[in-house]
Amino acid sequence: MSKLRIGLGVDFHQLVPGRDFWLGGVLVPHTQGALGHSDADVLLHAICDAMLGAAALGDIGTHFPDTDNTYKDIDSKILLSRCSELIKAKGYSVVNVDATLCLQAPKIRPYVPQMQEVIAERLGLTVEDVSIKATTTEKLGFVGREEGVVAYANVLLEKQ
Repeated sequence: MSKLRIGLGVDFHQLVPGRDFWLGGVLVPHTQGALGHSDADVLLHAICDAMLGAAALGDIGTHFPDTDNTYKDIDSKILLSRCSELIKAKGYSVVNVDATLCLQAPKIRPYVPQMQEVIAERLGLTVEDVSIKATTTEKLGFVGREEGVVAYANVLLEKQ
């Protein structure tokens, strides 16, 4: 009998001029980018937290603290791969990912297939196992004012 575990991850980053905007491992053209210790890929960070949480392994800050310069400007795809290794070491594999980005701009629909490919490749999934959606906040709050971006992710793990 298989054992299933679900995890929820959420991440927020401020948007500022002069930074690249990485989402789901893809460089998305925009006038602003996310501010953070790493490349600030809010989507991959939320997925990492969901995976770690489902396996009861803490959070991304526990494993890759922003006080450690080893992770300064690190590509979040590396963090996603390392989180995958951590859950595999506990005997789990990812079944699927369902994620939502909250941002006013830019429109990300053209980039979603590439994001799905990047995430699927890193987690040993098919693109059909990776769902990425986006929504605006109808100009409400810090997301609506284009001051920040938020990502939510659910990940289902199965004990092998």
